[in-house]
Amino acid sequence: MLVECYDEKGAEVYEIIIKQIFQDLVLGASVEDLKAYVNPDDPVFVLAIKMRKTSNAITFEEVANLSYVKAEDITRIIIDDENYLPNILKQLWMRFSRDEIYQPNRYQLEIEGDHSDLKTVIVDDPHSNLQRRIYDAIFRILPEGFKIIKDMSTNDIVAVVATDELIADAWIEKANEYIDELNNGK
Repeated sequence: MLVECYDEKGAEVYEIIIKQIFQDLVLGASVEDLKAYVNPDDPVFVLAIKMRKTSNAITFEEVANLSYVKAEDITRIIIDDENYLPNILKQLWMRFSRDEIYQPNRYQLEIEGDHSDLKTVIVDDPHSNLQRRIYDAIFRILPEGFKIIKDMSTNDIVAVVATDELIADAWIEKANEYIDELNNGK
């Protein structure tokens, strides 16, 4: 972790704040490296965080058995892994009304019609989940009043430039420099 600031005490304080927020959100093990630039004279905060690799996204067919029962004109979903049931229901509720989904028991769902296409729908994406948690941490870390935010995230790196003024090109260059360093393991 690197917190870059001309004021050593200010850098130490921000390092403590970042560590505390990461501890509160249980993110320490999920973050490979972090670089931050703080300059109170030019109201700017640049933060780049490299996420650790996550497992692959989970699709319907990996955690549930979907079959179309032609005689009844329904798609029957048998849940193989109950841990994903909330995610499965969330995906279904985004596509259908709750009234269209019949749940005769804990492990079975039925939807009228042929919905075999659901097999490839992602029910859980650990990468997106981690990214969302890191954004939550970033918004807790950013100084209050820094409402102008440029998201510069790429793949496994979440990076933002925040200020209360117009974003300067030098700050964008600083963020790009951090992104390059994190990508190259520096």
